[in-house]
Amino acid sequence: MPHPATRGPGGPLAGVRVLEITKVWAGPYAGKMLAHLGAEVIKVESMSNLDEMRAYGGVDINAAPYFTSINQEILSVQVNMKTPEGLDLVKQMVAQSDIVIDNIRPGAMERSTLGYEDLRKIKPDIIQCSIKMWGNEGPLGYQTGYAPSFASLSGLTALVGHEGETPKGMNIRYGDSSSGACAALACIAALHHREATGEGQYIDLAAVESMTSLLGDSLFSYSVTGEVPQPDGNFHPEMCPHGAYPCQLTDWISLAVGTEDEWRALCQVLGEDGLGEDSLSSDPRFATLTQRLENRHALDAAIADLTGHQDAAELAEQLRHAGVPAFKSMSSIDLCSDDFLWGREAYRMVSDHKNGTRPIIGPSWRISPEGPKVERGAPLLGEHNDYVYREILGLSQERLDDLIARKVVD
Repeated sequence: MPHPATRGPGGPLAGVRVLEITKVWAGPYAGKMLAHLGAEVIKVESMSNLDEMRAYGGVDINAAPYFTSINQEILSVQVNMKTPEGLDLVKQMVAQSDIVIDNIRPGAMERSTLGYEDLRKIKPDIIQCSIKMWGNEGPLGYQTGYAPSFASLSGLTALVGHEGETPKGMNIRYGDSSSGACAALACIAALHHREATGEGQYIDLAAVESMTSLLGDSLFSYSVTGEVPQPDGNFHPEMCPHGAYPCQLTDWISLAVGTEDEWRALCQVLGEDGLGEDSLSSDPRFATLTQRLENRHALDAAIADLTGHQDAAELAEQLRHAGVPAFKSMSSIDLCSDDFLWGREAYRMVSDHKNGTRPIIGPSWRISPEGPKVERGAPLLGEHNDYVYREILGLSQERLDDLIARKVVD
């Protein structure tokens, strides 16, 4: 049953309460996804065992950029789980929750008597989602890992890069966000199952498997072709040219030409300065798709010569009007000032104690008529102690003051 008094942002998951025993990114990302769908998400924290994201950068723990970027619409309650009383308080929170998400070290929940069988004794229909690098079972279930490990072990890193180069990996930690998004999806499915059957569920989520699922046909390529997939940059087997090409300053334009009509239109636009159309359309190396694929490196170099002096955004618009799929490769600064994204409300304005009103990347969905309101920034450490302990657990002020004095609420 939903909890009508929750402080979630409203929306399709209004009344669902999630308890987060998480750190860094994967677990908190799952919690944020659920919060952006309207769930009330309570993050269990303590001063003696801080989420590393609060400490990155050596700044105020309540204003750390990484933490504030991930934990919007999240509530924070302090409790020292290494004390018997603190652990008992967490179990009382479990009794008032629908979902428990954890991504702490393998075996830590079980050692704290917070494994799934323990939680079921507290609340029989509880849903627990446990995110680990290799899952909770198997010969590597004990292993702790971070996003670069997820990407390497999943096979993704080996595919990132250009032909003949050392695999480069990625500077965006897709392993965390991908597994966090998968975890949120699994939690929603478990809520649906509970609604239909009354049963809770245990979700054992392996971050490596979440990443491997992104490999698509590359995962099975060897069994079909006998060749191990290698990094191939922007190569596409049925589209050419297909890639990113330099423009003025440090900008780039991305092109994806899939038909002969698009190829002729590209040649025409690039030939308007008197150079491109002849040099591209009349070159026998580029006469057909098969020939363009065979000579794609020469074609890429020829196009780069023609785009290098042009404005990326203007050229992209000109090409699109001609029927060629083309877009400026957007930088972070470009994205922050993009009128379309602001018009779509991709950015939401939130308020918090340390940073005032600021924009954040909001949910990528639009839900009507009951979409959630995303208005709160990241919480101060223990900002919602009173709400959790006084309103949800029903403790007296004297009892709470005593717990704080003895650093059980730490």
